[in-house]
Amino acid sequence: MTVATRPWASVVIPIKDERDNLVPLTEQLVKVLDSREESRSAPFELLFIDDGSTDGSSEMLDRLAAQYPVVKVFHFDRNYGQSAAFDAGFKQSTGELVMTIDGDLQNDPADIATLLPLIRTFDLVCGWRKDRHDNLTRKISSRIANSVRSAVTGDRVHDTGCSLKLFRRSVIDKLQLFEGMHRFFPALALMHGFTVTEVPVRHYPRTRGTSKYGVGNRLFKGLYDLVAVRWMQHRCLRYHYRAAGTTSSPSISAPVRL
Repeated sequence: MTVATRPWASVVIPIKDERDNLVPLTEQLVKVLDSREESRSAPFELLFIDDGSTDGSSEMLDRLAAQYPVVKVFHFDRNYGQSAAFDAGFKQSTGELVMTIDGDLQNDPADIATLLPLIRTFDLVCGWRKDRHDNLTRKISSRIANSVRSAVTGDRVHDTGCSLKLFRRSVIDKLQLFEGMHRFFPALALMHGFTVTEVPVRHYPRTRGTSKYGVGNRLFKGLYDLVAVRWMQHRCLRYHYRAAGTTSSPSISAPVRL
């Protein structure tokens, strides 16, 4: 792939039964990215990962791929979960920048423009749904999970559950994902010495489809996965070395920034 043909951005979108959201989401993403100055000299790509949909999303995605050259679709043979979908999308992406967004239209694709200026300074930019439009149960469970996670991992990020994120390619290439790890992208990035920030973004009520998460698979499972992340932080390899005849000491894996 030449520099001229390499996408300047890849957008990874996990999909599980979001048929009615797919057309407006694709239209909005194409409009936002096509209007960027970066798209005048390089392409972009939208990667939809169909995580075992059964509501007709699979067929709709295939129609969108036929309609839009920038759309690429990958179908799982069954439901594997959001971490697997992100991992597959990351591995298939080729852009210098990698964005993630949910398929439910609760994130605003126009907020990509809010994240992009910060990627010049930081390696990972996270959206923060400061004014959330969810029911009370989801708000409370998310607040508890985020507070505990931030205190334990030290990532100081308010809302890791917001899928609207922007990564430099170097971060994506370093991530090793396991089930449930999509909730800890900031902590994993910090663990490898990358810089992380967050910025408030808009959040809308869901108007089509149904949520795939509740207290059981969001709060309790997230707290369980937190133990694994903390173990990884303590076991992360950190060392420096000096080659013969040199005085510098490159860092292979930077310490956790807490």
